Amino acid sequence: MKLASLILFTLLFSSQIVFAQSNSDILQRNYFLLENRVASDGYNSLEADDSSDREEYPEPKSVLLKSLMIPGWGQIENRQVWKVPIIYGLFAGIGYYTHTLHSDYKDYKAAYYNSFPDNDDFRFGPTPDYLEGVNANQLQSTRNSLRNQRDFMFVVMGLAYGLNVLDAYVFAHMRSFDVSDDLSARTVIQPALIADRSPGLSFTITLHNR
Repeated sequence: MKLASLILFTLLFSSQIVFAQSNSDILQRNYFLLENRVASDGYNSLEADDSSDREEYPEPKSVLLKSLMIPGWGQIENRQVWKVPIIYGLFAGIGYYTHTLHSDYKDYKAAYYNSFPDNDDFRFGPTPDYLEGVNANQLQSTRNSLRNQRDFMFVVMGLAYGLNVLDAYVFAHMRSFDVSDDLSARTVIQPALIADRSPGLSFTITLHNR
């Protein structure tokens, strides 16, 4: 009787162990499938977000090429149309000042050339009235100064052109970064498997606009 009871108890205990192990395997398999599904959905949503970002934000290389072709085009692509009048206003100011320097340079150049008695062919034009009687050394010094200033303004024009390209290119890179104060965090808790493949929970923190 005792032996029969012992055998019955052993069979029942063994069946409970097998049943518990089976349930554990099923539970682990369900957690594993659920985790993969959640992770897959998360990656798909991230890919969708990335594709939407690519559609919303222009490619920096494209912005760079457009800025090189036409100043201000890159700013338009970056949705910064307000910068275009500033860019062309800068170009207009530099161009006008360069033209003024060049015009004065030609006047002093002609006056200096005509200041010598042997130069009576007016190769560079007649002497302007406001430069009549000015000393030749003064004419030469002012002519050289105006020429240097004019040449420097060509460099400034090139720098302004490069600044236009650099501004568009850098902003195209930085535009996708959200640095606003209107940010919040979203915590996602989902099933996961620990290192020993036992069920557990994983935490994911995502920043997004409120």
